[in-house]
Amino acid sequence: MEHEIQLGILAILGICVAGGVVGAWIFQKLKMPQVVGYIVVGVLIGDTGLGLLPSKDIVALDAFNNFALGLIGFLVGGELSGSIFKKYGKQFTAILLGEGLTAFFLVGISTTVIINFVVHDWVISTAAGVVFGAIASATDPASTIDVLYEYRSSGVLTTAIVAIVALDDALAMTLYGLSTSVASIMTQSGGDSIGVTLMHTGMELGGAIVLGVMCGFVLNAMMHYMPQTEKRLGISVGILLLCIGLSLTFKMDVILSTMAVGIVLVNRAPRRSKKLFETVRSFSTPIYIIFFVMVGARLSVGNMPGWLWGLVAVYVLMRSIGKWVGSYLGARISKAEKPVQNYLGMALFAQGGVAVGLSIVASHNLQGIQITPEMTLGDMIIFTVTATTLCVQLIGPAFAKLAIKKAGEIGRNVTEEDIMLELKVVDVVNTEIVPLQEGTPLETVVQNFAEQDTFVYPVVSSTGKIIGVLTFDLLKELLTDRDSWQWLVVGDVMQPVHDHLVGGMNLGETIQDMQNMQVEALPVIESVESGKLLGVLDLRETRRKVGAELVRRQTKSA
Repeated sequence: MEHEIQLGILAILGICVAGGVVGAWIFQKLKMPQVVGYIVVGVLIGDTGLGLLPSKDIVALDAFNNFALGLIGFLVGGELSGSIFKKYGKQFTAILLGEGLTAFFLVGISTTVIINFVVHDWVISTAAGVVFGAIASATDPASTIDVLYEYRSSGVLTTAIVAIVALDDALAMTLYGLSTSVASIMTQSGGDSIGVTLMHTGMELGGAIVLGVMCGFVLNAMMHYMPQTEKRLGISVGILLLCIGLSLTFKMDVILSTMAVGIVLVNRAPRRSKKLFETVRSFSTPIYIIFFVMVGARLSVGNMPGWLWGLVAVYVLMRSIGKWVGSYLGARISKAEKPVQNYLGMALFAQGGVAVGLSIVASHNLQGIQITPEMTLGDMIIFTVTATTLCVQLIGPAFAKLAIKKAGEIGRNVTEEDIMLELKVVDVVNTEIVPLQEGTPLETVVQNFAEQDTFVYPVVSSTGKIIGVLTFDLLKELLTDRDSWQWLVVGDVMQPVHDHLVGGMNLGETIQDMQNMQVEALPVIESVESGKLLGVLDLRETRRKVGAELVRRQTKSA
């Protein structure tokens, strides 16, 4: 008797995380953003691929996906301080309207024409076109923000990208509310009037903002009495879960509400919240991986008729042109900086959860309208949006990376810790220190210490292998006995090597170990086998070098 093997939720999560990490590693080797790897792995294990994740299991993890969206909204809000809106508010408004409305009209008109060739009914075609146009105006914040974080991007373009993808939800939902009302009226399929729809949309968006602001003030007040990082993290996750849950209960936008929490926090307590945002970002990686793998797994594009693929191609092309041209026009009219004018559009191609969610709602509202004997208008919308989402999710992150690369903003949002983790010990070792021979008179050594800015001298044998170290602390014990300098040699007072470093060791981990041992300097050898001395790693000098590299990266192409 055969038994069907059903994976439990924990096994599914394990597959998502492990598979996502491997996929990200492969695509990073191909010079592509890691988020593409997550999504491809999801496609491979979902219905389109191996079928390891049944639809019912994906649905069961919807709450988890909403938590991931909430974290994304919270972290995006943390990037939007009041000073940014004060400086760039007019630019953001012009760009938002430009890219959103241009994509809406280009996709709406082109899909209307394509669908009319199939159904020969301008009413149904126009109804479908306005819905497609509204959905096309949405930009996926999740994958776009992930690219910015992965490549440590910072600058005017990065700021504009964060703001636009954050505000895009509100515009897309407004356009969608109007479009579905128009489509329902045109096809006489029921539904609310335009006025009622606008009121509902305004209540949803306004309610999400009010809820997020209230949660933000509560969180800020509670953090005041909880100085410990772990307690602040706990209360923050709790408040965010509450905010997400209430948003879902009252059918409000999750990203918008949690984004309002982050905005309140970063503007009310910028210094106090900085560490919290860093902590949330540090533990959110596996959550993001699961979220994006699930995005890929739910993208099922099987059994689509050939003409629908033509509609998909036109949708993707017109939407991409609309985003690019519209953002350029908005940036040009508002006199935005050149990098924003030239490259912002290509960073807005990604389409994700918001578009898929709107297509699902539209499919329910327009399910009764028959397009062909086998397909309803609702089916056509959800199939098309699913396929277009798959396409643009694969190309969108790559174009976002290209945009920030062209603007010279990759690697500028880095810390000293980030640089240390990238470097090896050999990259910063001081090779100018001349090692001491074990037979060198101590009087000569004292002169070296007086002239050089180091507290450790390696001692080598005649073959060049390190055999010990002479430190300033050891030398201090002999300062009172000046006569002994004439007859003592280095070999008499050196200390055998107990600790040394290998050139290939990671600099960040090495510095952490040295700080734990309370050691300021250690000799560095080429390898354990050769024992050949390379130089000395001095913490003071290393910090100066890392600091100079940090300044260079932050000011590059500024």
